[in-house]
Amino acid sequence: MTSNTPPMASIFYQMLDIGFTLIVFGIIIFAICILQIVSKWKIFSKAGEHGWAALIPFYSTYVLYKITWENGLFFLLSYIPCLNIIVTIMTNMKLAAVFGKGDGFAIGLSLLGIIFYPILAFDNSEYDGPFYYPS
Repeated sequence: MTSNTPPMASIFYQMLDIGFTLIVFGIIIFAICILQIVSKWKIFSKAGEHGWAALIPFYSTYVLYKITWENGLFFLLSYIPCLNIIVTIMTNMKLAAVFGKGDGFAIGLSLLGIIFYPILAFDNSEYDGPFYYPS
């Protein structure tokens, strides 16, 4: 089976199609990143911290851990392999608790953070201060 399109034109159209697809995915990923930054900004503002902290990579992690653990230096534990998974899940559990959310919301923060962080940012929940588990 032969086509009427010259081989170079076919390659050109394939490259154009790939380029268009990459541009569309790039725009979608950029929009998701902006949504996550705005969400963290709102969460930090609700907790009485500076919202602009969401723009600075390591400092935003420090502020998130400061909101949940009251000691921001716990964020260093998130850079230890294998321990980082446990610490991140615990931080999401505490983040849900300091805003008055339940365990189901904490699981959502851990598994579907791309959806649950904006929900937490834009709902009417209030920051209750660092959460301590009863002894």
